[in-house]
Amino acid sequence: MQPFLLITDLDNTLVGLDTALDELNQKLDQHRQKYGTRLIYSTGRSPTLYRELEEEKGLLKPDVLILSVGTEIYYQGQDAIDTGWAERLSQGWNQAEVRAVGSHFADLVPQPETEQRPYKVSYFLSEAAAKEVIPRFDKALRDRGIDAQLIYSGGQDLDILPRHANKGNAMGFIREQLGIGSEHTIACGDSGNDLSMFQARDERGIIVGNARPELLEWHYLNPNPNRYLAKNHCAAGILEGLQHFGFL
Repeated sequence: MQPFLLITDLDNTLVGLDTALDELNQKLDQHRQKYGTRLIYSTGRSPTLYRELEEEKGLLKPDVLILSVGTEIYYQGQDAIDTGWAERLSQGWNQAEVRAVGSHFADLVPQPETEQRPYKVSYFLSEAAAKEVIPRFDKALRDRGIDAQLIYSGGQDLDILPRHANKGNAMGFIREQLGIGSEHTIACGDSGNDLSMFQARDERGIIVGNARPELLEWHYLNPNPNRYLAKNHCAAGILEGLQHFGFL
């Protein structure tokens, strides 16, 4: 057995089935102690919502946290974000301008202030309105010279981020910092905001069996032997995938 780097989304990926989570946590904890495996959580949650989930579910302490859809990186034992990553995201980004443009769209409902982060603006948006609103919002931002990307996931969450901010780019940045090869890295997810961890990348990937339609549709259209679609849901699907790739 060799150490590996596991990067996983939380809601409906790692978290969702408590018994399966307990089993996976036990195996990962043993592997970390014996082989030095690294664990990273990559979630759309803000620091506030992450701490709530950590306490509720008794999550293992990660080596690195990627929060707010890839826009904030925290290393274990540190409260300050990685400044190198923040500097990359700051170019061409203006949060106040994004919010000003968003205020002109009646279908966009701002998420709570805890979810509005330095490099992320978040709204609730219904699936019925999304197909019409997102292209118009994107054009309005470009017309204002704002270099941003729009990520819609879960059938309700619309996140506006700096152009180069996403879970996949954050994963690559951390992997380089830790000096871990792509062949020893595995990413896990269930929805549209996890897509960047699988898209045009060399790392191994696990899509859990309960994945959202937007991710499943992309998966079937873009087959890749380095990516595995689990039959089981949530943590049970991660364990299935880790065994498929021979990491556990």
